Amino acid sequence: MRSPLRRTPRRARPPMRATQLPRIRKRIYVAWLLLLLMQLLGTIGFYIMDNAPASLSDAFYMTLITITTVGYGEAVELKSIGERLFAGLIAIAGFGTLTFLFTSLAAFFLEADLDYTLRRRRMEKAIKKLKGHYILCGFGRVGRNVAHELVHTKRQFVAIDMDEHQLLAQLEHFPELLYLNGDASDDDLLLAADIADAAGVFAVTGDDSRNLMITITARQLNPDIRIVARCHEIRNVAKVKKAGADVVISPDFTGGMRIASSMIRPHVVNFLDEMLRSEQKIRLEELRLEEQHQLCSIGELRARCPGCVIVALKSGEDFQFNPGDELMLSPGQVLIVMLPPQGRSELQAALS
Repeated sequence: MRSPLRRTPRRARPPMRATQLPRIRKRIYVAWLLLLLMQLLGTIGFYIMDNAPASLSDAFYMTLITITTVGYGEAVELKSIGERLFAGLIAIAGFGTLTFLFTSLAAFFLEADLDYTLRRRRMEKAIKKLKGHYILCGFGRVGRNVAHELVHTKRQFVAIDMDEHQLLAQLEHFPELLYLNGDASDDDLLLAADIADAAGVFAVTGDDSRNLMITITARQLNPDIRIVARCHEIRNVAKVKKAGADVVISPDFTGGMRIASSMIRPHVVNFLDEMLRSEQKIRLEELRLEEQHQLCSIGELRARCPGCVIVALKSGEDFQFNPGDELMLSPGQVLIVMLPPQGRSELQAALS
């Protein structure tokens, strides 16, 4: 049941970003320059005609009504064939320039709206095709760091944030970004992110109460999904866990522990930093064994994937560290493996 305090997400119009828009914008600039040139030439031409002295304002007005073909009457009297031919050429050229300007303006606005609509439809179709992806609720500093790790480890995700301009500003760093704009605690938005087929939800906005609502909503929509939530206030950690979060991370608490560890166990922290920050070095990964995997012994797996270091094997609630080569794998177990960022696909290939 939707909370009465929850508001329907407002969707902001993003900046117009399309390959055709710069070209159309140039056409508009050219049309304005041509129009100004026609106005200037016409004003000078009508001003210097010999049949009657004309003021600059009369010449300017005569040019304006000639270009726009409004037909109010001649502000400058035209008698000779040359003068009338000049006025006709100004009318044809000016009217053509006006037509070019207005069609370019229409194309600009239509292209912007069409581009936005098509981009949204393509993104919605791409999201519907996802399976086992992650939903990243909050795309601020913490959310972007989470996104970098997901990208480096080849995991698909959908970002949700209330500030669409912030999402669009990150397209340079995340060219394939799939995103939705709005409040991630809204049921419809999480359903649009295909929460039923998602592997997990990150509730990492800067607001503890919103992260709490995201956790409650996500747990209601998918009782089996894994939820990792961010919580600033230590006193709110228990509440978020009771709401359904599997793991609650407090940046202040974690930061304090990290500072202390950097002092008393610096080499361990440096080793973890390599895994967390380096894009080319090692990662600790986990892989749940399923029925469809070609299960074998630990020794055979090490031979198939020599770049993987098998750290532990989790069976039920127990961990077996550095398992022996003779140990046979079975469905339901979880492998804890140390490997390079791209090594997860190699490990999956070794088991497929």
